[in-house]
Amino acid sequence: MTGRDCDIAIAGGGLAGGLIALALARHRPDMTFRLVEAGLELGGNHRWSWFASDLKAPAQDLLQPVHTNRWPAGNQVIFPGHRRQLGTPYCSIGSADFAAALHRDLPQGTIMTGRTVAAIDARGLTLADGERIGARTVIDARGFVPSPHVHGGWQVFMGRHLRVGQPHGLERPIIMDASVEQLGGYRFVYVLPLGVDELFVEDTYYQDTPALDRGALAARIDAYCAAQGWTGETLGEETGVLPVITGGNHQRYFDQVATPGVALAGARGLFTHPLTSYTLPFATQVALAVAEKADLPGEQMAAHLADLSRRHWAATGFYRLLGTMLFGAAEPHRRVAIFERFYRLPEPLVERFYTGRSTLADKACVLVGKPPVPVTRAIRALASTRPPLLPQTESLNP
Repeated sequence: MTGRDCDIAIAGGGLAGGLIALALARHRPDMTFRLVEAGLELGGNHRWSWFASDLKAPAQDLLQPVHTNRWPAGNQVIFPGHRRQLGTPYCSIGSADFAAALHRDLPQGTIMTGRTVAAIDARGLTLADGERIGARTVIDARGFVPSPHVHGGWQVFMGRHLRVGQPHGLERPIIMDASVEQLGGYRFVYVLPLGVDELFVEDTYYQDTPALDRGALAARIDAYCAAQGWTGETLGEETGVLPVITGGNHQRYFDQVATPGVALAGARGLFTHPLTSYTLPFATQVALAVAEKADLPGEQMAAHLADLSRRHWAATGFYRLLGTMLFGAAEPHRRVAIFERFYRLPEPLVERFYTGRSTLADKACVLVGKPPVPVTRAIRALASTRPPLLPQTESLNP
């Protein structure tokens, strides 16, 4: 390959980039590629979860090498007015297990960690130390880019991995415990029983700004765990600020973010669920699509993924509409009523909602009936535009 170091160069070793690399190694072992990550380890410090019904067989097979926590007994939700157990099996992977699978299954010399991409173009990557990685096809999977061309709100969270002093007795995940005090937006606590004496506890907020107060969230996790009688050793913590996209201009976002001839993947390519911010089901789809079309020249791969992103944007408009009403029609402390009503709906509808496959009947069921917010406020919200998804100029307690 004259002038090239590999067939495909992937910038960003998070979920999207890592899954593309895994799909290439699995389905196109004849291809050479590089996975370049600025951090010291692949995957960062995150946990990704999904409902078993979210993934079809090819996507399930793609994740097979990654150690996965599974709860076949289903999951549960808790709200001020009711609690419910759902039968849908639930799954979760941690970034350390994801990274271990990539190090084990990717060809030697493929992974490049601790290497910052200083410049990217259709023919390769230039690293901060000046090294050049030439490639036929370049994929940028380095994460969402805040932009004036998309608008909405934010999902802000802190998660803590605990080893408790005695068995906690929790059999299935708590997807949402919204019985907690509502502060600054829709708030819920998310709990995964990772082992008989291990828990992952996350405090999550749907709020209007990307402000993340680490001290306040840590204290609230302390209080929640104390109320449950969970005390013990902290094994790790993570934080996150994710966009909740309620609208915008897809083409203008791409014009701003995309480099000519470079394909966009993951949240950078807007492959997310607009309302839940879920990425894993869509990341598996894109990874398999890249592997299927791996022979495409770079410009054609960029056009192919851009087309997939446009289709995804069009298919998820219903969820952006709901997000507009969530943020615009309900007072922050009353947003919980929207989710509480949603979780009274039929379980198959809930499953399809999370994977972005709601039917026309599902959408009608979500929208009809007594609304959880005033109709006049909902109408005003739909006629308005949410603020652009731009970074906060001043951070809280960084």
